[in-house]
Amino acid sequence: MAGLGRWAGRILAFGIPAAFGTAAFVYAETLKQPPAESEIKRPATPVRVLTMAPMPVVPRISGYGTVAPVREWRAVARIAGDISARADDLAPGALVPADTPLFRIDDADLRLSLAQMDAQLAAADVKDQTLAASLEIGKADLALAQAELNRQEQLTAQGVATRAGLDTARRQELSARAQVTSIENERRLAKAERDVVLSQKASVSRSLEFTEIRAPYDLRITEVSAAEGQYVSSGQTLLSGEGVEAAEIAAKFPMGHVGPLLRLAGPGAAVTDLKARVRLTAPGHDVTWKAQVVRVGDAIESDTQSATVVVRVEDPLGQAAAGERPPLRRNMFVEVLLMVPETELLTAPAEAVWDGNALVVTGDNVLEKRKVSIAFTMGDLAVIGGGLEAGDQLVITSPTIAVPGMQVKPVEDSARLAALKAEATGQAAPAGSGQGQGKGKSQEGEK
Repeated sequence: MAGLGRWAGRILAFGIPAAFGTAAFVYAETLKQPPAESEIKRPATPVRVLTMAPMPVVPRISGYGTVAPVREWRAVARIAGDISARADDLAPGALVPADTPLFRIDDADLRLSLAQMDAQLAAADVKDQTLAASLEIGKADLALAQAELNRQEQLTAQGVATRAGLDTARRQELSARAQVTSIENERRLAKAERDVVLSQKASVSRSLEFTEIRAPYDLRITEVSAAEGQYVSSGQTLLSGEGVEAAEIAAKFPMGHVGPLLRLAGPGAAVTDLKARVRLTAPGHDVTWKAQVVRVGDAIESDTQSATVVVRVEDPLGQAAAGERPPLRRNMFVEVLLMVPETELLTAPAEAVWDGNALVVTGDNVLEKRKVSIAFTMGDLAVIGGGLEAGDQLVITSPTIAVPGMQVKPVEDSARLAALKAEATGQAAPAGSGQGQGKGKSQEGEK
């Protein structure tokens, strides 16, 4: 019995605690107390924001085109003959100052023609003198014949002379008059012939001016097609060149890009009022030239639906610097920037506005969805037209992470703001591509 009691004591000693443990496990869910409110509150999600404020912006758009000279010139032979002289170092690419003698065509035939015409004029002078003397004699003879006719008429009226004598006097007077008229006509014909010779001489003398061909202005030679000693005919091209005083670029801009820029330029602004720059990307840096908008194309290209704007760069050769700035040459493919003067505008990263919506952080750190309109875009920068105001905290974190209504912790992205400011004034290349890209290394002096 004593052993049985000991076993019963042991069972109770272990069984009762085990039973309490099992009961505690089973009823644990029903017995636990709800946690305090502070224990279920989730931490706020950090989101990157930019505090909206007007910043300096140089609105601009970009197009592309090829360089062409403003003026092209061909040396065309105005007379036929052998080339008796040619300027040294005439070759494609050579630079020729204005008024440089380029070719001389042999003028021996022209001078021979002039000598012949001078002889004809001398003969005409002798003939005119002879006719003048004959005319003087003829007029004297006519005066005598007229006097005799008058005398015969008087005698006939008195009945002294016969009718036959009067008729003879009339025939002599008519013959003398005809002789004078003939000499006068011959003098007029000789004068006309002399005038013809004089005009021919003037033409040959003018042709002598064409025997020497000079550069009309500063030229860059593009082609030489005549050599010394070569016979050339009238109208033959001897040389081709282009002016170096200025260059033009006919740049293509997509339709719809120029209009928003003009609206930013102000009421009544025209394309020719825009500032322009020409940019060439070179290894390690970009090269820019100041330009002027000179005209707008008269039609829209059907294949690209783009408009043409022509800009002019003055003295591109004089602006060249070895190793730093090449001269603008024909057929170079360059970028053309059209811009308006720097102005203060409310801007934002273009990716922060999608489908006309944006997220902002309210005063109690809650995300709110806003309707936003964009007035102008360039690269990954958007000029805000409405929906946002200075002081708003614009969320630039991806919308898939930031959801309207959620509690957030705004974190100012100073690095993105600095990049945005640099891009706004053209001091840095945009991260993306699009309308009006800018590259800072080439934008000095654009403001």
